[in-house]
Amino acid sequence: MQVRHGFPYQPTALAFDPVQKILAIGTRTGAIRILGRPGVDCYCQHESGAAVLQLQFLINEGALVSAGSDDVLHLWNLRQKRPAILHSLKFNRERITYCHLPFQSKWLYVGTERGNTHIVNIESFILSGYVIMWNKAIELSTKTHPGPVVHLSDSPRDEGKLLIGYENGTVVLWDLKSKRAELRVYYDEAIHSIDWHHEGKQFMCSHSDGSLTLWNLKSPSRPFQTTVPHGKSQREGRKSESCKPILKVEYKTCRNSEPFIIFSGGLSYDKACRRPSLTIMHGKAITVLEMDHPIVEFLTLCETPYPNEFQEPYAVVVLLEKDLIVVDLTQSNFPIFENPYPMDIHESPVTCTAYFADCPPDLILVLYSIGVKHKKQGYSNKEWPISGGAWNLGTQTYPEIIITGHADGSIKFWDASAITLQMLYKLKTSKVFEKQKVGEGKQTCEIVEEDPYAIQMIYWCPESRVFCVSGVSAYVIIYKFSRHEITTEIVSLEVRLQYDVEDIITPEPETSPPFPDLSSQLPSRSLSGSTNTVASEGITRDSIPCLNVKTRPVRMPPGYQAELVIQLVWVDGEPPQQITSLAVNSAYGIVAFGNCNGLVVVDFIQKTVLLSMGTIDLYRSSDLYQRQPRSPRKNKQFIAGLTELNDSPVPLELERCKSPTSDHVNGHCTSPTSQSCSSGKRLSSADVTKVNRWGPGRPPFRKAQSAACMEISLPVTTEENRENSYNRSRSSSISSIDKDSKEAITALHFMESFARKNDSVISPCLFVGTSLGMVLIISLNLPSADEQRFTEPVMVLPSGTFLSLKGAVLTFSCMDRTGTLMQPPYEVWRDSSHVDENEKSWRRKLVMNSPSLSQEIGDHQYTIICSEKQAKVFSLPSQTCLYVHNITETSFILQADVVVMCNSVCLACFCANGHIMIMSLPSLRPMLDVNYLPLTDMRIARTFCFTNEGQALYLVSPTEIQRLTYSQEMCDNLQEMLGDLFTPIETPEAQNRGFLKGLFGGSGQTFDREELFGEASAGKASRSLAQHIPGPGGIEGMKGAAGGVMGELTRARIALDERGQRLGELEEKTAGMMTSAEAFSKHAHELMLKYKDKKWYQF
Repeated sequence: MQVRHGFPYQPTALAFDPVQKILAIGTRTGAIRILGRPGVDCYCQHESGAAVLQLQFLINEGALVSAGSDDVLHLWNLRQKRPAILHSLKFNRERITYCHLPFQSKWLYVGTERGNTHIVNIESFILSGYVIMWNKAIELSTKTHPGPVVHLSDSPRDEGKLLIGYENGTVVLWDLKSKRAELRVYYDEAIHSIDWHHEGKQFMCSHSDGSLTLWNLKSPSRPFQTTVPHGKSQREGRKSESCKPILKVEYKTCRNSEPFIIFSGGLSYDKACRRPSLTIMHGKAITVLEMDHPIVEFLTLCETPYPNEFQEPYAVVVLLEKDLIVVDLTQSNFPIFENPYPMDIHESPVTCTAYFADCPPDLILVLYSIGVKHKKQGYSNKEWPISGGAWNLGTQTYPEIIITGHADGSIKFWDASAITLQMLYKLKTSKVFEKQKVGEGKQTCEIVEEDPYAIQMIYWCPESRVFCVSGVSAYVIIYKFSRHEITTEIVSLEVRLQYDVEDIITPEPETSPPFPDLSSQLPSRSLSGSTNTVASEGITRDSIPCLNVKTRPVRMPPGYQAELVIQLVWVDGEPPQQITSLAVNSAYGIVAFGNCNGLVVVDFIQKTVLLSMGTIDLYRSSDLYQRQPRSPRKNKQFIAGLTELNDSPVPLELERCKSPTSDHVNGHCTSPTSQSCSSGKRLSSADVTKVNRWGPGRPPFRKAQSAACMEISLPVTTEENRENSYNRSRSSSISSIDKDSKEAITALHFMESFARKNDSVISPCLFVGTSLGMVLIISLNLPSADEQRFTEPVMVLPSGTFLSLKGAVLTFSCMDRTGTLMQPPYEVWRDSSHVDENEKSWRRKLVMNSPSLSQEIGDHQYTIICSEKQAKVFSLPSQTCLYVHNITETSFILQADVVVMCNSVCLACFCANGHIMIMSLPSLRPMLDVNYLPLTDMRIARTFCFTNEGQALYLVSPTEIQRLTYSQEMCDNLQEMLGDLFTPIETPEAQNRGFLKGLFGGSGQTFDREELFGEASAGKASRSLAQHIPGPGGIEGMKGAAGGVMGELTRARIALDERGQRLGELEEKTAGMMTSAEAFSKHAHELMLKYKDKKWYQF
């Protein structure tokens, strides 16, 4: 079961049902999104994946016609919660260019690239034998082909007349009954669109030279009026200045005011820097609305669905390349409506995500109350006009929150409850840093060349409301939540973390030499001072952070307020490596993070660094790989970068530098680990220098580096380069290989556990997982009394306990001996900014979640550890491996998490080969293995995340979030929460046209399309022209979906009801015609009596 949120990626088409009031958007990837009132949001997909060229609603019929770039027409049934295709029609010899379905008609006009017009029966989806050939429509004397059909519409005055627009400027009014052209119009500029005046006497064309022409049917030889709205005024007799093409125009009339002429494009060429615009002409007033993105399509929403009545436009829906806006036409300043859909997920490219199900119930209300104060103002005060469909809450709902991190440093909190998505609160992390001056950024922030504030990792504790982020520029910010505004200075720490070792091939365990004494060889690890000066050109940079924290007091509004900023600094001319793992614990008051150099542990209560240690030093004298310390490399190291678009080609020697467990997926090397060259060859500095495409004066900046990662070559289109270029850290095991084979910290987890083997008492611990599959336990010695926590130091020491797995470690979790999941300890939230300093010590309320320790001798805790290749369950404190499961041999795990589903604890894994696997805990028995989604894009890998209750999400495109569930119970509940796209609404009655209008307004009321287009009169179309394909979906609900006798009876009953309804309508029309005839007879008799005795000269 899947639900999709966000803006439809790469939109191409737009349609609106004015009675049902629902909107449909088609995309280049073959997707269709149907939107109604908030909560009514449906996603459906063409199996072919062909781009959607055009969409047409069967107004108030609960159906939709889509035309694709593969020249196939599809009829979608919208009378069910999941739309399904009822019929398809494949054109074999002609390309579809335009479709038109008249209101309350079952015959669809289809224009083609060859200039022909075909007619399709909507009910049977079979082609009629009636065809309008292009050579019959134009004059015989015309020597050139008129081009593709760009417009089709029937006359509002007479439904028996069809207006056909050709690309070269030819317009033909075709009489369907007599099968001939009633009039022809020629213009020397290409036509882009046409729209009728509601009376059917005039129509307007938009052209490629930026002009609008108004044509009168009585004088088709020349335009009744020609204007270039944005052209410079010229002297009389001279042609107006050409402008950019007007891609679409709509001509809408009003009963009590001047008509609206709305068009896109048409700006002057000398205003090349102006943004795309929509122009609204109302009387003599011309308003130009500039857009942030190119306009794809727009539609004017009108009060009536009948084309022959005053249209009374009230809004314009504008579909942009990356946004959807609705303009209010009823107010003179044309404000826009506030969009209730989450269409701004991609406002800045998403770089990471987090998903929290079953959150504390008050969080959503609290975040919304803070975020609503910062909402934009100036929206229209009217209700959102796209209000169709019906939606209700399911039987089982609980609070859900999605957090997205973005390239500009912003964080967005979303309410994701009940399959909806609404933004609650936005946090801008870049506000803690000074704005970089021009030229300054190149000197300090060289980890990335753009987006230095991009969010890389998110860690949130909903219970304590402590929030922590790490950024691409090697910084960590800790936030605390407060309801009150404060003004304070931002506390910052600068940490020096650099530790390199020689790359020695891993020896056999039995031949490993003893580890040497490192006390005299270890490089110093210290907290640098407040050195913020930028080194001048040519001088080695040292102890300089990538960004400068604001030193002046900063006003912090209610919400999340920065508590502490921690930055890694340059060391000996080398920039800091990006952070690959992050964990925070509010009960301990400690934050830990690591990269490929080592581990940092910081006390954010006392604002001190507790540990800054290289990875190799964490082992002390028990390093299994026997690596030697060394001085910093002379050649520049590879630095992680979320915003790097493309890597330079990797030499063959470097490509071979994979672990023995490396594998290939779709022909691409996808090694999850890399310790040493499989051939036993070490790379010289000259080999590495070949990769340095920046030259000796500047270090190369590549994607996120760690010792155990993969190098994947995936095809990325030009439009997606920037959105797809953001690489997540090793917490999700997606980053590039550090060719120099460092051991990165890939996973961190705080827990009340047993630090050493056979310990009898639990204590605060930090579990550390590395890229070589090693697990280390760090012991945390906290002050015993809570009031001493603010003054007494915290001791942090490696315990000497080591566990090992195959592949980089991804996640940890703990269970007690009863099989209950143990959550990390946390501090209950309180608004610390509104508490006196004297009260802080004794008001801390901690929830420790410790395992129950019985008097029996034995183990009291299970520890679950999952790596890229396998999962293991250890029993503590004995450290016995109880269960082991090799999850994959041919691929590797991208994301793993321990989740609660149906009151059971499970291990959920997403594999690079597309499989979602669920295993029971602690036994690690496989419960589910579904081939869901192959890894086709890095975006999927870095944003995929699991949460409780059997749910997960990922960024399916740069603008859309895909939510999915693998729980049957959740799937059933979601089915109830899906909105209904179709609701029974009575079609509004047509306005009374009056007797004289009915008499002289044309013969549209008596036009019978069935008689003209049916098989009896028009014959059958050529079988080779189009092929009918039955749809895979059935009819549901009122249409009756099932096969068999009951389904047939249901369809028969519905058919009888529809027939009776049509007969009733026919009877009403007959009675109306009789009344009109009687009125005409009476009126004619009165005229005869009035004028029968008058002479001719008396008239």
